Amino acid sequence: MDVSEIVQQDARSRPGVSPDRFHNIFPSVTKPLIAMAHIPALPGTPLYAEAEGVRGLSRQVRRDVSVLVDAGFDAVMFCNENDRPYTLKADLVSAAVMARVVSECAPDSVPFGVDYLWDAECALGVAVATEARFIREVATGVWESDMGLWSPDAAALLRQRRGLAAGEVAIFMNITPEFASSGGRRSPTEVARSVAVSSLPDAILVSGPMAGAEPSLSTLSDVRGAVPPEVPVLLNTGARADNIADFLQFADGCIVGSSLKVDGYTWNPVDAGRATAFVRAARGG
Repeated sequence: MDVSEIVQQDARSRPGVSPDRFHNIFPSVTKPLIAMAHIPALPGTPLYAEAEGVRGLSRQVRRDVSVLVDAGFDAVMFCNENDRPYTLKADLVSAAVMARVVSECAPDSVPFGVDYLWDAECALGVAVATEARFIREVATGVWESDMGLWSPDAAALLRQRRGLAAGEVAIFMNITPEFASSGGRRSPTEVARSVAVSSLPDAILVSGPMAGAEPSLSTLSDVRGAVPPEVPVLLNTGARADNIADFLQFADGCIVGSSLKVDGYTWNPVDAGRATAFVRAARGG
């Protein structure tokens, strides 16, 4: 039995939930375009703007979400992108405030997801609280990172999803995380082939070395070739209007953030012109 047959058989055997969460989120979209809605620094983090307060967070995010939806993106993903330096364990206040902002800013017309840098269980908790359809996280491996040594636990995460009766929340697993390098010697292709079977991802994500930086086209192509077609592979960083057509030859969709911002700078507001140009380029317009 090859990898594809194992994945197909496994999907059929999962009780109580859909075996294809990704395509349930995007039933009529061939290659979904997911745009980032970056939440400004949360309370207690070094860059938090106390004068603006929590209401200020929602004001900025709500404006960005409106621009992204109007530009034609298929989904929006909320992320605490400016909580630098990042931590591997969320605190209660950050989780609560993020849930509030997502609830206040969630779009009505397209699906949305959440990402907490870098605590997968927090992301899942926020998803349950806000009824998000998916989360993006690093869930497997051991990493040397800007945040120190890092060993996420896919087994705990998926068991938590089951225990919370959140079986319809898709988990997109990043196998080449930004700001980190693997503690092992396996190539991204080898990791992807293994994760597709052992860790039950709803999608596999391929990233460059940091936010806004693209992976090599060959890496994405090799991962797509190694993973069964039942498991979507998405470009996770570095998507731009001038390269997205090349990446979508191999990727089953993309997540994009930095290149949509004013001057292409990750922590600036979304630029309506850049967002519209990206969607047009991705769809061959």
